[in-house]
Amino acid sequence: MLKLSKDSPKIKTVYRPHARFSGNKVHFISLGCPRNLVDSEVMIGILLRSGYEMTGALEEADYIVINSCGFLEASRQETRDTVTYSLNDRKKEAKVIVTGCMVQTHKEELKSQFPLIDYFLGSGDVEGILKAVQAEEQGELVSNARSYLEQGEIPRTLSTPKHYAYLKIAEGCRKRCAYCVIPTIKGPLKSKDEAQILKEFQILLGQGVKEVILIAQDLGDYGKEKGSKNLSALLNLIKEMLKDERPFWLRLLYLYPDEITDELIALIKSDKRILPYLDMPIQHINNRILKSMRRATSKEDILSTLQKLRKEIPDISVRTSLIVGFPGETEEDFQELCQFLKENPLDNVGIFKFSREPGSHAHDLPDQVPEEVKEDRWNRLMQIQKKTLNKWNKRWIGKKIPVVVEGYHPESKLLMIGRHQGQAPDIDGQVIINDGRLVKSFGSIYLAEVTESHDYDLVAKIISPL
Repeated sequence: MLKLSKDSPKIKTVYRPHARFSGNKVHFISLGCPRNLVDSEVMIGILLRSGYEMTGALEEADYIVINSCGFLEASRQETRDTVTYSLNDRKKEAKVIVTGCMVQTHKEELKSQFPLIDYFLGSGDVEGILKAVQAEEQGELVSNARSYLEQGEIPRTLSTPKHYAYLKIAEGCRKRCAYCVIPTIKGPLKSKDEAQILKEFQILLGQGVKEVILIAQDLGDYGKEKGSKNLSALLNLIKEMLKDERPFWLRLLYLYPDEITDELIALIKSDKRILPYLDMPIQHINNRILKSMRRATSKEDILSTLQKLRKEIPDISVRTSLIVGFPGETEEDFQELCQFLKENPLDNVGIFKFSREPGSHAHDLPDQVPEEVKEDRWNRLMQIQKKTLNKWNKRWIGKKIPVVVEGYHPESKLLMIGRHQGQAPDIDGQVIINDGRLVKSFGSIYLAEVTESHDYDLVAKIISPL
């Protein structure tokens, strides 16, 4: 995925008539969440099956596909920067196709700002990618389907390293958090059939995937639009997966605090293949702010859940997300959040400044917090998390833990990088391996002894294969 600065150059306006495009090399840029990445992988699979070739070099591509994100203004700006960069650096005759969430919600803005985009494809119209690539004129396919779930024999080509993959089990959202526009962007909750999920799961394991990461906007709501109660559909799905006796890691992303039930905890404890890791969005800890955010949990609920998790699964790693500068947040409210983070160390924390999104309930709330105050609070909370985590991570030193070794360190081939069970790809810290003499292949799991901790990362040496 390309990372672009806000100082990206302006577009060079180059006239190019829309005619039949030659060549078959396609370059994909997937922005935003892992669910977007899965959609990109489906589009790549469709194109490969049709005889197209993928290239990692934008300047070599005959077709450039940008799968956009429209969740926050920052993500929309990243999409604009990416389109600008692509239009400037492409081959003169290359075709640019933009798909995904921002197309679904801000298509006219993109059309106005970027008249040289050749084709727009809606976020629910993933299977139309071949039509988009083969179109001889500028065009669009943007239906009312705001999200996409694979069904049947749809090809998918993994873009992640071969040892892990994401498995999307639902799209859309049934919650109505005050700050979020996901229900508007992605539509109501749609759960994939269990049989389809299990089929995809078996395919992934058959391809040699060792870590399957279950994703949805909210795993806990899986199946509820079809009448499932509590977590029954999700728990049944996981139990069916565990019937496969092969070794694998199963990681759960996005479960809200009120969804961490005794039944779920018991299931995690019952099989070591379910990783001791939960991504549990908290967002805040002050009860008044939580209520204003339209969250379903209170401070007391959150503290109780964390206490239960630490007691029942002592080696659990908890990831969360927090928002500073929500409308009405006072300095006292913010200090309560700071104190919570100091007293309740969390392994991985994403901290976000409140983004005033048009269409969200929070957009029109009174007492909007000034941007400079948001920035100040963000910086202060980041420093608290860094200091807290520095102390918290020292508990790993001396422990022997499973680590998947993923490759050489980007700064030196004398070092390697990997992840332990409490670290998800791309969003969490890493294990830096300073003695990898026993490593025979990347993507394999080894036993490692942790020797140091540095801010977000651990340092370890490999002891033996697993």
